[in-house]
Amino acid sequence: MATNTFRCSVCGKRIKVQSQIDMPIIDPNTGFTVCKNCIKDLYRIIEADERQRLELSRKNFAWGLEGFLEKHKPHIIKEYLDEFIIKQDRAKKILSVAAYNHYKRMKYDYFEKNGVNEEIDKSNVIIIGPTGCGKTAMISHLSKLLDIPFAVTDASSLTEAGFVGADVEVAVRNLYYAAGQDIEKTEHGIIYLDEFDKIARKSGENNSITADPGHEGVQQGLLKMLEGSVVEFTARGQRKHPEAPTIKVDTKNILFIVGGAFVGIDKIVAKRIRKGEASLGFGVDVPAKEDDDEKFNELIHQVRPEDLMKYGIIPEIIGRLPIICTLETLDEHSLLRILTEPRNAPVKQYEKLLAMDNVKLEFTEDALLAVAKKAIERKTGARSLKGIIEDIMLDVMFEIPKSNEPRKVVVTEACVNDGAEPEIFPLEENENILSENVSSEGVSSENVSSEGVSLKKNFS
Repeated sequence: MATNTFRCSVCGKRIKVQSQIDMPIIDPNTGFTVCKNCIKDLYRIIEADERQRLELSRKNFAWGLEGFLEKHKPHIIKEYLDEFIIKQDRAKKILSVAAYNHYKRMKYDYFEKNGVNEEIDKSNVIIIGPTGCGKTAMISHLSKLLDIPFAVTDASSLTEAGFVGADVEVAVRNLYYAAGQDIEKTEHGIIYLDEFDKIARKSGENNSITADPGHEGVQQGLLKMLEGSVVEFTARGQRKHPEAPTIKVDTKNILFIVGGAFVGIDKIVAKRIRKGEASLGFGVDVPAKEDDDEKFNELIHQVRPEDLMKYGIIPEIIGRLPIICTLETLDEHSLLRILTEPRNAPVKQYEKLLAMDNVKLEFTEDALLAVAKKAIERKTGARSLKGIIEDIMLDVMFEIPKSNEPRKVVVTEACVNDGAEPEIFPLEENENILSENVSSEGVSSENVSSEGVSLKKNFS
């Protein structure tokens, strides 16, 4: 092979080029060249600079932990969640303590470990509760208060490495983009794996002889990530291969919260409790239909690790999810409160929207009760409340903008149950368009308590 000699434009050395690797950059028009040794040196300089910046950012975050913990004690976190989430007091306490302890653990690692080889285990959480009880909403509001990156990943879309589908690393990649592609922010965020019950082992606690890439295989793939390890993924989500540039994120300080409805786990709990007792025959109590919700709420709070194993969660995963947080089903009274009380209540949102068109919106008590009953019939909890109101308000919201005349719209029970049109009246002079309990900041879920300290300041 013919060889040529070129002088490197960076280091000035004359290099004998036998292949393109010897002189990777050659511009024949300008004569600009860069040899492989200079490229190596430049790469080392860039890597060292990135490491230095990352270390500095971590130190800034560490020094900000003291003030952060002082302003985010468990009772403060719960008070904030109370503004958005109705009921679920036990779950709110569990999450408040788990989040507080998670950041105390970071403080211990940064300042109080003092070379002692003792680790404080991560406070990863598993949330169990029926559809529409507030699992995702609670985690979302928690992340807003803490002002840290938060990403939701559907666990049912994940598959074992090597199979068609998304690898488990996609959960960290989603958080990376939620953090604005900032590795340091990513490494202190929250990952919520929704629909976690959908990756339960098909055969329950027994091993299966067939491939299970979307269930047990995914659980196995999550083990190291939950415990804390360096996860490597490609920026664009393509499969990893030697030529694809990758991003590395340490999950040691990422709080993992997994959740799902776990349909039927109450029956597993009931079976464990009744073990040794008669389940058929005379003298056995058969619960009435109206007591089903109360019985479910009683059983769900008694879930233990062995019940999750029976459901199909492998023991290794359960060991990495030490905190079990259970949520109750929402009754009619709870749904009624959700409609009007939280800062981002659906009724408050629609009142604010119509107020922008000079219209006062009112719901009668019977109408609100009918909406709550309809949500219970749909068996989707609070998730369906806004959809029901949207159906009722569609025609009104279409017609209202045609005029700027001050008016009042009243939604009655007939509007909910019979499809009647909401009643429209002229607005009295002494009437306010917005109710007293709806302030300009009371509708947005983006607001954060004034007592909260932003972690974004500590990242700068």
